[in-house]
Amino acid sequence: MFEATTRQIRVTVEPAYVSEQSDPRRDYYFFAYTVSITNTGDVPIQLMSRHWIITDGTGQTEEVEGPGVVGQQPTVKPGETFQYQSFCPLPTPTGFMQGSYTMVTAKGEQVEVQIPKFVLAEPSQYH
Repeated sequence: MFEATTRQIRVTVEPAYVSEQSDPRRDYYFFAYTVSITNTGDVPIQLMSRHWIITDGTGQTEEVEGPGVVGQQPTVKPGETFQYQSFCPLPTPTGFMQGSYTMVTAKGEQVEVQIPKFVLAEPSQYH
């Protein structure tokens, strides 16, 4: 698991290789990841947008930006955790992702929350 905390907002990511949806003969490697966003502070915070930097095993980088996550702009109250799953196909068996969420506190303050850099790797790459 990979973890980063910004201003009492903890983001953890757990990536997984999905062999059933991958086709290595066609250079297609499918990864899923579960993100948990926990508010350890005392003010509600709303996730407004995301910014991902996706890097494959050859160093090719793609940036993805957009509103919310999985079609939602959730508000995370103090002591609560919002969790979602998403995916990322790559043309290589390894790569990594990192980025940030733009969030807004109940007081209207904008906060850039770090998403930890995490590794995507097809299991045979560990050996």
